[in-house]
Amino acid sequence: MSKVRVAYKPHEEHTPEEVRQGKAPEMTGYQEITCHLVFDVKMDFTRKARFVANGSTTETPASITYSSVVSRDSVRLAFLIAALNDLDIMSCDIGNAYLNAPCREKIWFKAGIECGEHKGKVMIITRALYGLKSSGAAWRAMFAESLRKMGWQDTRVDADVYRRRGVKPSGENYYELLLVYVDDCMVVSHDPGRTMKAIGEIYELKDD
Repeated sequence: MSKVRVAYKPHEEHTPEEVRQGKAPEMTGYQEITCHLVFDVKMDFTRKARFVANGSTTETPASITYSSVVSRDSVRLAFLIAALNDLDIMSCDIGNAYLNAPCREKIWFKAGIECGEHKGKVMIITRALYGLKSSGAAWRAMFAESLRKMGWQDTRVDADVYRRRGVKPSGENYYELLLVYVDDCMVVSHDPGRTMKAIGEIYELKDD
């Protein structure tokens, strides 16, 4: 729960009952949802718990929910290009990716015991909490903007394949490639570690 606390903040001015009764003008337009914990045991028997929203209960415009991922054919072509041009490949997994992006919806929930001292209070969701319909699109837009600031440009054929001009130590010009599947990235370059380091300076990368 320590990492997910950045995703919501308490609204101290009104109680949940007052918000439901329309006595909180500043909460007009907000939808109430419930949240729950999902527990999982991984293949190496480590245990994981994730706090998620019941996003299926919200009314969310389709315009803020669509999020694409890199195609299978693009991944195959990237491996082929790497082999033909003697380029290296590195991949990474961004930890708690969605929680980096702002929430696109007006959502609140009544805090349970998992929120500690805030139990029973109105909690406003401020980040793209897992489970919300708009979270995937919010994260994709944020990460795409980060890549553009690093000099990457998305391609026309596949919006989740990015390219950037590169120069090999031999002086040969070529295009580096970066493929994105939600929070997983794959870089094709003569020096992919440079890009991994740049991404790691902005987002938390998983060790495994």
